[in-house]
Amino acid sequence: MSVSIQQNQFAVLDNGTRLHYASAGDVGKPLILFVHGFPEFWGEWSAQLPEFGQDHFAVAPDLRGFNLSDMPAELGAYKARHIVDDLRLLIQQLGYQKAVVVAHDWGGAVCWNMAIALPEMIEKLIIINSPHPYLFMQALLNDPAQRAASEYMNWLRQPGSEEALGKNDFALMDGFFNGMGQGEAHWFDADTRAAYHACWARGLSGGVNYYRASPLHPPTANHQGPQQLALNPDDFRVRVPTRVIWGENDKALPKSLLNGMEDFVPDLRITRIAEGSHWVIHEQPERINGLIRQYLSE
Repeated sequence: MSVSIQQNQFAVLDNGTRLHYASAGDVGKPLILFVHGFPEFWGEWSAQLPEFGQDHFAVAPDLRGFNLSDMPAELGAYKARHIVDDLRLLIQQLGYQKAVVVAHDWGGAVCWNMAIALPEMIEKLIIINSPHPYLFMQALLNDPAQRAASEYMNWLRQPGSEEALGKNDFALMDGFFNGMGQGEAHWFDADTRAAYHACWARGLSGGVNYYRASPLHPPTANHQGPQQLALNPDDFRVRVPTRVIWGENDKALPKSLLNGMEDFVPDLRITRIAEGSHWVIHEQPERINGLIRQYLSE
């Protein structure tokens, strides 16, 4: 039997950030941390928290800049190292030394970095449609199709993108879920739409600042993007057991981003969902839960 979700919980971290989180299950059971992406919030995991709260302490935070968590004004506050630090401190404040981490989209980008920098804090890493950072950098530099698929990132980086996203009752935001899926998103019903609109109404600048603060975007005449980076691939090895779920009908992050991942992640398993879009978590929640269960038992 599933357990209920507890909302409106807050942690004030040692770095001063105030994070909101929802949870299911009991403190003291193994910690499983669910980390959302853009343009989402903890509610992305509403089908996972009750399921995994049965035998874990399942926690889904709102990342800084999203929903009910702090939204710093400074652009530099959204660099990946600060988001990683938030998760590190949250795990510790919850009374744990490590966690199973499940992450999607921008949450995945952050948690790839966390696994690289702090492998001792991650028992297992489960990534859903979020590319390994080095492979993504290479694709942005060398793959014209990936550059074209990622052009939206440069639009989001522009001043005023948050105002454009909010126009006409968040019409463009709704289009992310419908347009990037397989037509009309069956899961984006009236209640779900209302919950997301309430989240977005609290502010969109934090979410788009993730794009503005990151060098990983297609190069432009005014910004070199990843061309300015001199990165050593050896610094991007992931030394924790990693499982990747990929909806292959992802318009922004095509399945080609999986190529070469095994070179960076020795303990890796990839599950491909041919018909799944970027929003496969919502489209097939029971299947996603089943795959997470399978990974936890390995």
